[in-house]
Amino acid sequence: MKSKITLLLACITFMFSNANNISVSNISLENLNEPNWVQVEFDLSWENSWRLSAGPSNWDAAWVFIKYRVNSGDWAHAQLNSSDFVAASGSTIEVVSDGTGAFVYRDSDGSGDLNLQDMRLRWDYGSIDTNDVIDVQVFAIEMVYVPEGPFSVGGTTGDEIGKFYSFLSTIPYGVNSENPITVNGGVGNLYYGVPSGSPGDQLGPIPAEFPKGFNAFYCMKYEVSQSQWVSFFNTLTDNQKIENDITGTSGKNSDDEFNRNAVSWIDGATNASTTNPDIPLNYVTNVRTLAYLDWAGLRPMTELEYEKSCRGPIAPKAGEFAWGSANVSINVYTYINESEPNELVTNPETGTGNMIYLDTNGTPAGPKRCGILAASAINKTREETGGSYYGIMELSGNLYERCISVGAPEGRSFTNANGNGSLTNTGLANVSSWPSGNDGWGFRGAGYPNQSQFARVSDRNDAANGFSGSNGRIGFRGVRSSN
Repeated sequence: MKSKITLLLACITFMFSNANNISVSNISLENLNEPNWVQVEFDLSWENSWRLSAGPSNWDAAWVFIKYRVNSGDWAHAQLNSSDFVAASGSTIEVVSDGTGAFVYRDSDGSGDLNLQDMRLRWDYGSIDTNDVIDVQVFAIEMVYVPEGPFSVGGTTGDEIGKFYSFLSTIPYGVNSENPITVNGGVGNLYYGVPSGSPGDQLGPIPAEFPKGFNAFYCMKYEVSQSQWVSFFNTLTDNQKIENDITGTSGKNSDDEFNRNAVSWIDGATNASTTNPDIPLNYVTNVRTLAYLDWAGLRPMTELEYEKSCRGPIAPKAGEFAWGSANVSINVYTYINESEPNELVTNPETGTGNMIYLDTNGTPAGPKRCGILAASAINKTREETGGSYYGIMELSGNLYERCISVGAPEGRSFTNANGNGSLTNTGLANVSSWPSGNDGWGFRGAGYPNQSQFARVSDRNDAANGFSGSNGRIGFRGVRSSN
């Protein structure tokens, strides 16, 4: 097999000048003579990595997974083994229990750029003929660890629509375990009003199996970018591509750039492309969101996990955004290096929260590149970068976050099952506990054309909005249940 193996380098390059520049390089296969397995060796690097033992007590990580194909056939997901891996100096490798991928992160406190060389993961390939030609791709997505622990949702003196509360609208509800949650207006129970919008049906209970955010999980640091989507799309079969074509009538209905979505898939072409690789993806439906997350071994985020990702264990504040205060920028932003990896805001505000929304969006209209505010901020505070308690970016503004809602029975039946790396022959996700249609979904955090009030952490105006189509203001990111 050694002489027949080829390597195809195609990592997800999720690049921005002050965020991560994550990259995979120098892929090779080692220990080729072992029966039924081989080690995939590669270098991995990204900027502005961290690990903290105090405060948030968390770290950022790379979620690494591998795809392969045999004799130019269909791409498949590689099964990793929890033994025989090699971590670079200063790093930890955590192969997840189902073998779909591995988390790579610092092994001790520190911050700054991380450059890890000659890392190895064991791929249990099973039976591959010695005359087969094998192509391998290694993908990396930057994630943030959200540790186990209690937190609170909703309930302040603010006027957020449909916010969670306990008995009185000014009392937050404490999530102290993954036990079932009773939903009604009694003392100590979770409840919410329905003054307008689509906060939900006010029914329950929320089952024990529903991910409530108490247990640890990993969350993507940024919304899914166009380069990440194109990398996914280009590994699909022809039938799977047809189902997941966002340039068709159920997407943006164009191969041209529209609201900064520049994904193009010309009929008959083998691969899709984009001229805006670092801009977050919009015009994707709920069903296609699930396809990407299943393919990547991730899962959707619940709206309770959304609130924890924003504020952590800190008590809710009235009208707060993801950066922990109600202060928000109001001046129109101007930009340089449009559509480049270093696209920047030239006039970020200081001493207040920066966010891409209706008042600040400016030109070009549409979402701005992933991590733009962290790179542009004068002072690297939570407010000025727009970062959450745990260091997750753009949970308020830029694009709406797709979340699984507690406000519909289809959402409450969701469990913490992660994606398995494979799709159906027609390109659909195949995790049974995920929503099969559009009910059970909701949207949190607002997007670039929205007013600021919809970007507040506790606002649930669209928390149970079963919108079925695609939209220029809606994006998504994935999470993964921790081992």
